[in-house]
Amino acid sequence: MSDELNQNESEPAPTISQAAPAAPPTPAELEELRAKAAKADEHWDRLLRQAADFENFKKRAARDRQEDIRYANKGLLDKLIPVLDNFEMAMAAANNAQAGSADALKTGVTMIQGQFKAALAEAGLEELDATGKPFDPNWQEAVSHQESADVPEGQVLQQLRKGYKLRDRLLRPATVVVARAPAAEPATP
Repeated sequence: MSDELNQNESEPAPTISQAAPAAPPTPAELEELRAKAAKADEHWDRLLRQAADFENFKKRAARDRQEDIRYANKGLLDKLIPVLDNFEMAMAAANNAQAGSADALKTGVTMIQGQFKAALAEAGLEELDATGKPFDPNWQEAVSHQESADVPEGQVLQQLRKGYKLRDRLLRPATVVVARAPAAEPATP
């Protein structure tokens, strides 16, 4: 019996070419295979076109994003150009000023300042006024402390420079002087 096992193990397994020959496909099967191949080719072409369209879309989106970044400030600049025009007219008026026109120039510059602030506020800029408020290191930068009996300790005594934020993001903290309680006078013996 062991001889039979050894003989069976040494014989190679029949391969496909050694198997019984397959019957040639019938005309109906051949037609079905051709239809499936045509459909596969159609799907492959569609896939290639969609892949190319997607690549073109990605390139166009990247170009548009770069263009948007490059011209992101256009809206703000459109609002600031009239302010610049008014400053130039004010400077021309100051150069041609006659006696007594200083008040008119001051009024004009004040109007331009209002126009400028309105344009910046419309763009989302907000002033941070810290005077008389408790010191907040998130929005203010203390440059010194000053003793004060009138203002509670830790409260902003004086604002040296305004702070600004864009919507909810800090652009520049307000520079402030913070009140400190007066030092106790030493007792004299």
